[in-house]
Formats: sequence, structure tokens, C-alpha cells
Amino acid sequence: MSWADAFVNAAMLLGGMGPVNPPQSLAGKIFAGCYALYAGLVFIVTAALLFTPVFHRLMHRVHWDDEP
Repeated sequence: MSWADAFVNAAMLLGGMGPVNPPQSLAGKIFAGCYALYAGLVFIVTAALLFTPVFHRLMHRVHWDDEP
């Protein structure tokens, strides 16, 4: 397996998109791999931004202090 094929398959799996039929050109493989990594990162950041206020409210409700 070439490095481009390995990169696009690994990126698709890490991004949660699953195995793919890779594009035929080298540029297409690099673009697909970078896009899969970008999409996975955007999903994680969006989830963190949505759930941080909920977690913060929960910490206040159970009186979770910073001091030991």
C-alpha cells in the first residue's frame, strides 16, 4: 500500500467516516485525508463547545469545588 493510500484510509477511519474506495489521483487522496481529519476535528470542537456549559452547570449543582 502506498503512503497516500495508507494516509487516506487512516484519516477516514480516524475521522469516523469508515473505509473508503480511495480517489484515483494523488491530490484527491491527500485532499480526502485532510478533509476527513478536519471534519473529525470540527466535530470534536463543536461537541466540546455544546457540552461545556452543561458540565459547568452540573459542577455547580453538586458543589464541586476546586480546592482539595
